[in-house]
Amino acid sequence: MAKFLIVEARFYDSYNDMLIAGARQSLEAAGHEVEVLTVPGALEIPGAIAMAAESGGYDGFVAIGVVIRGETYHFEIVAGESARGILALTMDGIAIGNGILTTENEAQTLVRADPGQKNKGGEAAKAAMALLELRDRFER
Repeated sequence: MAKFLIVEARFYDSYNDMLIAGARQSLEAAGHEVEVLTVPGALEIPGAIAMAAESGGYDGFVAIGVVIRGETYHFEIVAGESARGILALTMDGIAIGNGILTTENEAQTLVRADPGQKNKGGEAAKAAMALLELRDRFER
């Protein structure tokens, strides 16, 4: 059993709830312990994961958030920089599944967030578990 932290940027409550439900179901079905931490936005997720990883209290992480394209360039900054931050941490050996949705509209978001449809929260949790298994394999 491993301990996973879901770090969510709570902005779109209903979509986040679906993403978390999918991630939690995947992690708990595999016998893992799950906690949820809320941060203000997607840009804060990598920093929160870095702090939590430094604490040594968690084996893996799932990043959850929703970034829907708006009328300004802000979408590109948030989508790109949050992904870059997560990738950098993953390259440092931290097991992270990226479940931050970057969509054009709420219809796309619903399909991807819903555990009964594309279940991107569950997929992110499975990615985190796979990376944890790889890290454990290579650390032996």
